[in-house]
Amino acid sequence: MEKFSNLIGQAPNFESLLRAAKMVAATDVTVLISGETGTGKEELANAIQQSSPRAGRPFITINCAALPESLAESELFGHRKGAFTGATTNQQGKLQAADGGTLFLDEVDSMPMPLQAKLLRFLETGECQPVGSTETERVDVRIIAATNADLERKIDRGEFRKDLYYRLNVVPLEIPPLRERLEDIPLLARHFLEKAAATHDLPPDKLGKSALRALTDYGWPGNVRELRNVCERLAILLPGQTIEATNLPTEITAARGTLAAVDGIHLPADGLSLEQVEIELIRQALARTRGNRSRSARLLGISRDTLLYRMQKYGIS
Repeated sequence: MEKFSNLIGQAPNFESLLRAAKMVAATDVTVLISGETGTGKEELANAIQQSSPRAGRPFITINCAALPESLAESELFGHRKGAFTGATTNQQGKLQAADGGTLFLDEVDSMPMPLQAKLLRFLETGECQPVGSTETERVDVRIIAATNADLERKIDRGEFRKDLYYRLNVVPLEIPPLRERLEDIPLLARHFLEKAAATHDLPPDKLGKSALRALTDYGWPGNVRELRNVCERLAILLPGQTIEATNLPTEITAARGTLAAVDGIHLPADGLSLEQVEIELIRQALARTRGNRSRSARLLGISRDTLLYRMQKYGIS
């Protein structure tokens, strides 16, 4: 299970995730990984593959959001010569290429509806039919899918097949966002600083107390990916130094100022719903900017991707 060593964290919710993932890795079951952008879904999928009986066999990745709808079926199942304009030779699909190994379907929520039906049939039968062929082929492929969307909400809107969801969601693994594993931020930051210094042959940085406080206070809308990028930037621009809060990017230090400004807010005696507060703030931001999502995200101090994710999660249009 040393392949999981690249997934760093000691927070209870993250350790629980890793325990489940290690158990799943020893089996051949279909897995659905969910989590916000930047949480490390592909890294987790890779660790599962490399710790499984299929380690050493092909690990093929498809980003479903990047598939042109007109070529999606051919990309997944392959095609035969003459199947469509431009099909001058037989072409192997990703499923055939992954035979014996694992196919990782990233952003599976973006898969076109017609292709969802064909993927469901493959999951049920193990057979795929290349475009332009009258015969099916049997391949042995494990499927690991990932999404940053609320698939149940997409099902309600008719954008994702319920039967495919149940077939993919045999074992669900949800990666917690970085803001829900605050104790891991110092550990990850030190790891990324050391790794960047070694990669670029630079003396390693140290993290001062003010920098650690600022990093922990920040919400990290881009999650682990954003933290890694910030640390690499610091390692390159300030080699061998002690990093303090004043050295951090302005979006992080500005967030600390915002936290200080809301110290006067008090929790009502009978409590409140954080979800409803978040929904109301998003709606107010959208109303103030006349629906401009980029400006709304800036008002809320989050990235546009995070705002879109929250709008999708709460069904805000």
